[in-house]
Amino acid sequence: MVVAVTASLAVAGPGGLSRVRTSGTLRWCGDLQGGEPYAFQDPNGGDRMVGFEVEIADAVARRLGVRAAFVQNDWQMLVPALERGDCDVVLNGLEVTPARMARVRFTRPYYRFGLSLVVRRADASRLRSLEDLAGHRVATLGGSLAADVVARSRAEIVLHEGVEEPYLDLEQGRVDGVVLDDIIAARYGTPRPALQQVALVGDGTYAIATRPDEGDLGRAVDDALAAMIANGELRRILERWRLWNDRQGDLRAAGADDPVAPARGLGAADLRLFLRGAGITIVISTLAMAIAVLGGLVLSLARRYGGRAARILSVGYVELFRGTPVLLQLYVLYYGLAPLVALDAFTAAVLGLGLNYAAYEAELYRAGLDAVAVEQTEAGLALGMSRALTLRRIVLPQALRVALPGIANDFIALLKDTSLVSVITVVELTKQMTITAVDLRGWLVPGLLCAALYLVMSLPLSRLARRLERRLVPA
Repeated sequence: MVVAVTASLAVAGPGGLSRVRTSGTLRWCGDLQGGEPYAFQDPNGGDRMVGFEVEIADAVARRLGVRAAFVQNDWQMLVPALERGDCDVVLNGLEVTPARMARVRFTRPYYRFGLSLVVRRADASRLRSLEDLAGHRVATLGGSLAADVVARSRAEIVLHEGVEEPYLDLEQGRVDGVVLDDIIAARYGTPRPALQQVALVGDGTYAIATRPDEGDLGRAVDDALAAMIANGELRRILERWRLWNDRQGDLRAAGADDPVAPARGLGAADLRLFLRGAGITIVISTLAMAIAVLGGLVLSLARRYGGRAARILSVGYVELFRGTPVLLQLYVLYYGLAPLVALDAFTAAVLGLGLNYAAYEAELYRAGLDAVAVEQTEAGLALGMSRALTLRRIVLPQALRVALPGIANDFIALLKDTSLVSVITVVELTKQMTITAVDLRGWLVPGLLCAALYLVMSLPLSRLARRLERRLVPA
């Protein structure tokens, strides 16, 4: 078999294989967020990557006479990254599905898996199948085969971007079930005492993807896998990672022969989903901005007029929320605080963005307060007003006049920052765009529609901000 691989390399024509051999590198796309046992940083330290797919990539590259080089990408963007030419192959738990078969060329499978349904142990007696979960929230990984299976059921699908987060949500009662590959369930789900696998609801295969117009490279990679299967190297790799089971006995067979799903265009149903995503974006940004405006006012007043403790706390708040990424704050609020306060995704999104933007609004108010001459306060006090009344009737109206244009600009920025809340399972406009783009196997039309909707939402705010700036800010 090794001789056959060598022969296939020798007679292959120009194309992807020629490029790989000329460069001396087989670039393979993956996502380290997938974690163990796929591809992840060596826990013993250093920059070395480990995982069963790392070993497979090294073995395939060795048979092609080159070295393997990992290229980091978001898992849901692996196929677009391949199409863009960011890498030569995709090798990272990429499931063979009809939709993907229409876009890439798959090799023979290198692993066969089952789709595991996990529920809380307390519910295991009554929730035994996806049919039992009709009307319940079921979590899975966006863009996965499991997501397709859940979407075809009567359960309400909840999409995540990581493999551990769905099981955290299940523990906290935010969802009632999780469907993911059994590899993932065995490492991140069932080791949790409160969770239990109740059924396998489907099966699938992992294979290496190449570009359809690079058949020479695809055949060479396929031959390399065949050689690894024939001499037992693939089995040894899987056994090292405790992945070998009865399903792997027929890996000698060729790749999956599922029918290729026909491509389709953007339809009315997609447009309705986009409009719903835009509506969620507007609601989240409006509520978050209300929190930010009120919170920023309290912080600025505490910093200027409060006691020493209030000033220290307000300054600390502003520096903390301005000095750390809002994405990190969302993760901490939704996942980190879950053992103490299990917020639902929508509430966490509104609070997370609102608390973050409150720090920026506080600085706008502080600038507005500084713009009011101290003589204004002194005049109010001289007229017999209390400090609080002077602040309310004289100082704050003028400070708000200065701060309003900046607040309007921040509202526009917040509208776009709502795209970050998809990491805590909220399907807003940008997340809906990515879901639709995967379904349509194209990013241009969904991307243009998404951009158009953002413009429709933000242009009126931009005009308002410019108008306020002309009318309210002192010359």
